[in-house]
Amino acid sequence: MNADALRGHMDALLLSVLEHEPLHGYAIIEALQARSGGALNVPTGTVYPALRRLEQAGYLASEWATVGGRKRRTYRLTSSGHKSLAGERAAWREFSGVIGGVLEPRPARGQHT
Repeated sequence: MNADALRGHMDALLLSVLEHEPLHGYAIIEALQARSGGALNVPTGTVYPALRRLEQAGYLASEWATVGGRKRRTYRLTSSGHKSLAGERAAWREFSGVIGGVLEPRPARGQHT
């Protein structure tokens, strides 16, 4: 998928992946791939700075955990993160509805295509 198409949506994607369970960075990348059917292959150079930014904004909290014998930073949503995700989802529904209305217009009443 085109990286430009993801611009502006990365925060919502990351928050959504972390909605139900804390994950470490690489597991977040794997979850994005799995949930997108392999279409999203987001580089670590995009994910980790975004995670740090979301943490600084108060939407994520992190802690060090040992996963599979390795020490990794694990991220989880805060209550502010849950609220932000709800707002991101509402904005996405509005945006996709507007764009869908333009790209796939319905014929006006009485008109046939």
